[in-house]
Amino acid sequence: MSRLLAPTALVVLLLGIWEIACRLLEVPVYFLPPPSAITVSLVERAPLLASSALQTFRMALQALLVASLLGGGTALLVSLSRSAEHAVRPLAVALQVTPVVAIAPLVLIWAGLDHPDRAVVALAAAVAFFPLFSGVLTGLKSADPDLERLFDLYGASRVQRLIRLRIPAALPFALEGLRVASGLAVIGAVVAEFVSGSGATQGLAWRLLESGNRLRTADMLAALVCLMIMGLGLSALVGLIERRVRAHLS
Repeated sequence: MSRLLAPTALVVLLLGIWEIACRLLEVPVYFLPPPSAITVSLVERAPLLASSALQTFRMALQALLVASLLGGGTALLVSLSRSAEHAVRPLAVALQVTPVVAIAPLVLIWAGLDHPDRAVVALAAAVAFFPLFSGVLTGLKSADPDLERLFDLYGASRVQRLIRLRIPAALPFALEGLRVASGLAVIGAVVAEFVSGSGATQGLAWRLLESGNRLRTADMLAALVCLMIMGLGLSALVGLIERRVRAHLS
């Protein structure tokens, strides 16, 4: 509880300064609305924002699941062969450094213009893929060398070594990768929604675009608040899973 007190006090202080500055300086609402105007927008548009947040959250969660399966599965397969690792890792790095905005039009075409939600999930999964792949692969290679030699002594196969030694050793790294990937999945989903620009997904990114085109800055910031809450909620969920798994392992 004490850890929440300091950041909460800081947020309240900053919001108070923001509110007072906007009123004293008579800042136009379309340029920078005070927190009170954003609160009014949050209340008035609560059903619409909740529906859009649920849509974005659903796509981000689907992307995280896809990235977990592909990233973790690829790392497991690659860990069985050093040659496979040397072949796959550069491709994974190339995917990581390629801007999602650059490949978004192609993915939209491949997914079908009538199914922009598929493109959003695919793009968000691509953004979240590398932390999971890298984390799991690093964890699989971090097993205790003494235990590795013990498995050699007993003539364990690669699959036995993987299941009984390397996967348990990789779990903490995989959970850390999952924490990073959860934030990237939300970012990827929002960026992909922006690029699609059709409004068919009806997520929070579309609410941002819609409000921006109408110069309704308070509505834009209200949607941003929802995005931050959603990202924090997903991160907290992953953190809870991580703590439960670590407690079980210890």
